[in-house]
Amino acid sequence: MNSFFYTHKAQYYETDQMGIVHHSNYIRWFEEARVDFFEKIGCSYKDIEDMGIISPVLEVQAKYHSMVHFNDTVKIGTFIESFNGIKLTMHYSITDAQTGELRTDGISRHCFMSKNGKLLSLKRSYPDFYEKLIQQM
Repeated sequence: MNSFFYTHKAQYYETDQMGIVHHSNYIRWFEEARVDFFEKIGCSYKDIEDMGIISPVLEVQAKYHSMVHFNDTVKIGTFIESFNGIKLTMHYSITDAQTGELRTDGISRHCFMSKNGKLLSLKRSYPDFYEKLIQQM
């Protein structure tokens, strides 16, 4: 299993009145890390969409372990937890960039569809893209 890391510095607008990152932003960070993951394996979201593939989110889960504050830098480790050619589960682990302390972890589940809403088997319809994902497991 290949894990990639994405770095994010918490911005002021991401925080609440107490200077703590609002819980909704962690889901956005998952997406930033997922987009970065796909770029690093050589198949950006733009490439995927240009092929006529969409990948809607089916489910997102996050478990909050400790707070991130304004100006903290975090590393987001991202890897494929499971993939069957149609559905993909990504795992995320957000840690403090300096201390390595776990802040949040979670998953997002996706499927692959054509732009007209039909489920796609990447193995059959897009074997090169399928292989890039399989190589990361």
